[in-house]
Amino acid sequence: MTVTRGFQIRRLRSPLSLLIAFLICFVAARLGSFATTPNLDWYAGLAKPGFTPPDWVFPVVWTVLFALMAVALWRVVTASGGWIAGNRALLPFALQLFLNVAWSFAFFGNQSPAGGFAIIALLIPAIVWTMLVFRQKDRLAAWMLAPYLVWVAYAAVLNAAIWRLNV
Repeated sequence: MTVTRGFQIRRLRSPLSLLIAFLICFVAARLGSFATTPNLDWYAGLAKPGFTPPDWVFPVVWTVLFALMAVALWRVVTASGGWIAGNRALLPFALQLFLNVAWSFAFFGNQSPAGGFAIIALLIPAIVWTMLVFRQKDRLAAWMLAPYLVWVAYAAVLNAAIWRLNV
């Protein structure tokens, strides 16, 4: 009976951990939107390079990327045996998530492309660090962050171009 109960608890833990991972990632997304949404008119008035995507692309891409982050986090937590305080994979993930939100407040909230660039310059190595640590636990989880890294690298180039065009 103990084996059956332990199996049931593990079966329940996995969907619950997935839900927690999604909540963590999408709460961060929502926090970033608090700085972004009120400043969309400011952003619309900025000079932008020709490689700027249409405005509708950003929420679509970010939704996919936050979902991938959540699943990657869940896979690492599951591979690590749960949400344990000593799980070293959670530190770089938390740092990159914090920097992701901080970028929205620097770029949009403070209306500062220079400040946004300073944050995104820290975000890129934080994502790489997260991927390296995740790779030790679950290779697929690390690769799930690759589109995020590519998008943020592109966003860094876009951020730098907007900064240059609006000095």
